[in-house]
Amino acid sequence: MAAPGQASIVIRRAYPTGVKPVARRELWAWAMFDFANSGYTTVVITAIFNAYFVAVIASGHAAATLLWTTALALSYAVVMLSAPLIGALADQRGNKKTWLMFSTLLCVAGTAALTSCGPGDIALALVLVVLSNIAFGTGENLIAAFLPELADARALGRVSGYGWALGYGGGLLTLALCLYWIQSADPAGRELAVRQSMLITAVVFALAALPTFLILVERQPPAVKRSGAFKAAWAEVRQSLASTDGLIDLRRFLACIIAYQAGVGTVITVAAIYTQEALGFSTVDSIKLIMVVNLTAAVGALAFGLLQDRLGHRFSLGLSLALWLVALALLWASESRSVVWLAANLAGLSLGASQSAGRALVAYLCPAGRQAEVFGLWGLAVKLSMIIGPLAYGLISWLTGDHRQSMLATASFFIVGLLLLQRVDVDRGRARAVRDALT
Repeated sequence: MAAPGQASIVIRRAYPTGVKPVARRELWAWAMFDFANSGYTTVVITAIFNAYFVAVIASGHAAATLLWTTALALSYAVVMLSAPLIGALADQRGNKKTWLMFSTLLCVAGTAALTSCGPGDIALALVLVVLSNIAFGTGENLIAAFLPELADARALGRVSGYGWALGYGGGLLTLALCLYWIQSADPAGRELAVRQSMLITAVVFALAALPTFLILVERQPPAVKRSGAFKAAWAEVRQSLASTDGLIDLRRFLACIIAYQAGVGTVITVAAIYTQEALGFSTVDSIKLIMVVNLTAAVGALAFGLLQDRLGHRFSLGLSLALWLVALALLWASESRSVVWLAANLAGLSLGASQSAGRALVAYLCPAGRQAEVFGLWGLAVKLSMIIGPLAYGLISWLTGDHRQSMLATASFFIVGLLLLQRVDVDRGRARAVRDALT
C-alpha cells in the first residue's frame, strides 16, 4: 500500500497499551472488501440488473423506473434508520467484524437469488433488491469504520483512495466477467445469461471478501457487557443525534454529504437506464461504457487521495464536485457518442474522487473510540441522499417522460453540496475530534 519510507506515515502507530499494531497486509485486506462489494453496486445497481428490470422484468409498466428507484429508496431508508444503532452496538461490543460478516452473507445470498427473476417477477425482484441492498449498505458503513484504526491521520485520504481504487477494479473485473458470459451466450439465451450474471457477481463478492475476514484485526475492545450493549448503544445514538454541541464541523459535513451524494447516488442508480432509454445504447454498449468509467473512477480515487493529503480535504472535494457539474452539463447538452464518452469519463473521475474524499474527511473528523458510531451517521447521511436523489429522478422522469430533464435536475445537488462545503472548518473540526478522544 505504500513504499517502505512511507510506512510510518500511512500506518497508524499510536495505540493504547496492549492493542495489536497494524500489519501492512491489513491495509490490503481492508481494501479488498471495497474490491469485493463493488461488483454488487456495479452489476446490480448501476450496469445490468437495473436496466434488465426496467426493460424486461417490468417491461411495459409505465412506472418501471419509479418502481426501481422507490425500491432502492426503501432499502436506503432501512439502512439510514438502522446504521447509527448498529454502529453504536458494534462500538459497545467491539464486534464490527461479526456484523460485517453477517451483512456480507445476506448480500451474497440475495444477489445469487436474483438469478431466479424473469419477465413479470416484479415483486420478487424488488424484494430481493431491497434485502440485498440493505445488507450491502450496512457492510459499507462497517468496513469504513475500520479506517481510522488503520491509517495515520496524515494518510487517510491516500488509504481511502487506495480502497476506492481497488474497489473500482473489483467492479470492473466483475462486470467484465458478466459481459463475457452474456456475449458468449446464444442470442436466444441472452436473457438467461443476464440473470446468471447475478450468480457470478455473488461468487466474486464472497471469494474476494475472504482476505478481509481472515486478516483484518478487530481492535475496538468491548465497552460494556453483552446484556447492557443495546441500552448503551441506544443512549449513544440519541446523544449523537440530539446534541448540537461539540462536533459541529462533522455535522456540517454530514449535511454536505447528503446534498452531493444525492447527485452521486442518482448517477450510480440510473446510469444504464439513462444510456439505454435516453441515448439509445444497447445493453452491451452500456456495459462497455461503465467498464471504462470504472477505470477512470479508480484513477480519480487514487489521484485525489494523494491530492487530498497534500492540498487539503475541502479543496480536493470541492474540485471533484465542480468536475461533476461539468460532466452533467456535457451529458445533458449533447447526444453525440464522443461527447457522451467524454462526459462519462469526467463523471468517473469525479465519482472516485468525491466518494473517496468524503469517507476520508469523515475519518479525519472522527474522535477515537467512536468510529462505528460516526460511520453509522455517515451511512445515515449517504443513505438519506440515496433516497432523495434517485427518487427525485424517478418522479421527474415519470411526470415528464424525459430522462434528460431528470439528469439536468441532478446538477442541483452538487451545487448545494459545494455551498454547504464552504461552511466546514476542517482544522477546527479535527482539533475538536482530538480533544474529544482525549476526554
